[in-house]
Amino acid sequence: MDKEELAPHIAEISRVLGKKADEEQIARELATYLNLYRLSLEPAKRAVVRKLGGDPNELSQGTRKKISEVSGNEQNVDLLVKVISANRKEIEQEGQKRTIIYGLMADETGTLPYTAWDAERFPLEKGQVLLVRNAYSKEWNGKPQLNLGARARIEAHPQDSMYLPEGMDISMTSPRVVKIAELQEGMSGVTVTAKVLRVESRKVETQEGIRTVYSGVLVDETGSVQFSSWHDFELKADDVLRIKGAYVRSWRGIPQLSFGERAIVEKVQGQLQNYVGLGNPRVREIDQLEKVGGAFDVLVRGIVVDIKKGSGLIQRCPQCNRLVQNKLCRLHGKVEGHHDLRIKAVVDDGTGTLTVVLNKEITERLVGITLEQALKMAKEAMDPEAVLEKVEECMLAKPIEVRGNVIKDDYGLMMIASEASLSIPEVREEATRLLAEMEGAL
Repeated sequence: MDKEELAPHIAEISRVLGKKADEEQIARELATYLNLYRLSLEPAKRAVVRKLGGDPNELSQGTRKKISEVSGNEQNVDLLVKVISANRKEIEQEGQKRTIIYGLMADETGTLPYTAWDAERFPLEKGQVLLVRNAYSKEWNGKPQLNLGARARIEAHPQDSMYLPEGMDISMTSPRVVKIAELQEGMSGVTVTAKVLRVESRKVETQEGIRTVYSGVLVDETGSVQFSSWHDFELKADDVLRIKGAYVRSWRGIPQLSFGERAIVEKVQGQLQNYVGLGNPRVREIDQLEKVGGAFDVLVRGIVVDIKKGSGLIQRCPQCNRLVQNKLCRLHGKVEGHHDLRIKAVVDDGTGTLTVVLNKEITERLVGITLEQALKMAKEAMDPEAVLEKVEECMLAKPIEVRGNVIKDDYGLMMIASEASLSIPEVREEATRLLAEMEGAL
């Protein structure tokens, strides 16, 4: 090992020994154990510390890693990093208030979120270059996060001792200000400004015991999203909030905003009038829904380009309500199914396609026949496909507006519609409605 490679190890030994030896003496002793006695590095370091009157147990137990090598749930992690951001926050833990620091660290291999659980012991500031020892990692939001706990130590290095590669993507270092329509699974550290449409609390059982989670719906001018808060921010309906440090997870195929005690939630004053009337669903284009992987309570307008098999008159399992084919339920085997009506339509809005499932009530209204009439039609024709032909006659190539939640899976986008209409509002009518909403807010 050359002098440059040995420098951090000499510095570590010097830290353990304090004033018992200077770095020149440490370097000579270390070279002796490495080159003369042929010890490997770690035993050599321990031997030097022991010989010069120090405690070898105070040497780091960790393994020096690069950020790209850190995974979740590791102990004794050592990293040489640059502090990209450092945010202070007061939290309450076991009845005691304490200040933590959180943010991002980086090296030449990437960035890593961190939390320093004692701001006095770890006075981290943006721009510092630090050797972090005996930290531990945990997986949070599907990604590793570094924690500086009771056993961790930090050593300051010159700021010019680390340069991040030019052009390195450190976009995570800045808050990502996004609209609700832009939220997609996997996002973290996002900032969203929105109005609380509704909120409720419930108890859930977690690995840490029973916790209270606050959930509801947030809206902005681009759409609405369900949220979960794992901390009591005293949220109320009609509050307009700026939420910093939230993340996005997919729940039942729909992106959902989540935030906990490390998030910063501020109530925005004086902007309420801009959020009046936002409870109505927003029209979204299918390619946008494809990009973000689904959405909560949206409108889609397009043309019905196909009616899928399994539409029209069908049978359902009396136990699980699944589709029955040839008197067989996938879950319960041979059953005597009950009749139902539905439509699985493919809608194209010019940007992409979406499969829309319409239930019995919507099907009856759009096609103009009841379930009883459909049964009679099939009986008279001696063919249930007669109902499907009626559905195709009424629906194919027709403009349609559908409302509901959109999920994305291996088969593409799908909406379980809560409302549907075979007419699309005229632009003038839509503008009049929006104007009425705004005037009502004044």
